[in-house]
Amino acid sequence: MMNTAPGKLSFTSDYEEGAHPAILERLVQTNLMKTPGYGADAFSESAREKIRAACRAPEAEIHFLVGGTQTNATVIDALLRSWQGVLAPETGHIQSHEAGAIEFGGHRVITLPQKDGKISAADIRACCEGYRDDENRDHMVMPAMVYISQPTEYGTLYSLRELEEISGVCREFGLPLYADGARLAYALACPENDVQLPDLARLCDAFYIGGTKCGALFGEAVVFPRPGTVPHFFTIVKQHGALLAKGRIAGLQFDVLFTDDLYMKIGDRAVSAANRIRDALIRKGYTLAFPSPTNQIFVLLTRAQAAGLSEKVEMSFWENVDEDHAVLRIATSWATADEDVDALIACLGER
Repeated sequence: MMNTAPGKLSFTSDYEEGAHPAILERLVQTNLMKTPGYGADAFSESAREKIRAACRAPEAEIHFLVGGTQTNATVIDALLRSWQGVLAPETGHIQSHEAGAIEFGGHRVITLPQKDGKISAADIRACCEGYRDDENRDHMVMPAMVYISQPTEYGTLYSLRELEEISGVCREFGLPLYADGARLAYALACPENDVQLPDLARLCDAFYIGGTKCGALFGEAVVFPRPGTVPHFFTIVKQHGALLAKGRIAGLQFDVLFTDDLYMKIGDRAVSAANRIRDALIRKGYTLAFPSPTNQIFVLLTRAQAAGLSEKVEMSFWENVDEDHAVLRIATSWATADEDVDALIACLGER
């Protein structure tokens, strides 16, 4: 495994590597085939059928987009009218790490309080009731859909009960529920998870299955479980610059990922590696910032500890806590090597 800097380990993200070997092999095998463009090819249709089967949603509409930010911006814009906004955790990806892409598209991100990266059905209800009961609501942005991610930005998981409660409130108030699945494979591989693809299809109005961070070269699969949710979505995707002319390259990747349950298994290595690192951090006296059971580990470090570790290990800066402490993220992936995990644990030392 090559690292981004000579002599340094890299655990900065889960999309540093290229693609799963099975995807690369299939791309090479089909490289000189001529197929229709824009996802009208046989590989993309095969992938759609496999995803429908995995979601137990035989009528689902499925579209392949180029990346996560484009997907979030396109889906949210397609589901909202000009006077409407999207409810999201104050730590949600669309609020914190997408450079204002939603606002750039003309919609406000209305933030709700979070606990371990998650929002609650009660807070969604309170926001909607507050808007409904406000006599000045015609002068305000209307809360009109809900954004969550599974896993969350903190690597935590919504339980099936939490998702059912959120879905129930959304349907009571007529809000589409949209789940960002950029790291969905790592949620599905986590023993603590009890939300499966059919649950997302049953409880959400739209969600996407992440490829970029989960073994593909690039690409995300948007799923609308109920057909007709967004008329002319294909055209909207093109308007947002998220449509591939060589659509078969994205479709083929998902066709491979959904063959022999590869997508359901591809996160196993990442979660196992993260658990080893997490256990070592606790054993060696480090403090974990959030109880994240998936492939992201958030560790609270002093400035001196962060500087010392950063000489040997590349991690992601997450947030400042105070003048003396910061949270850094360690991320594993589907391709994390055991020897890199061993080397990282050796670097930790004893506090």
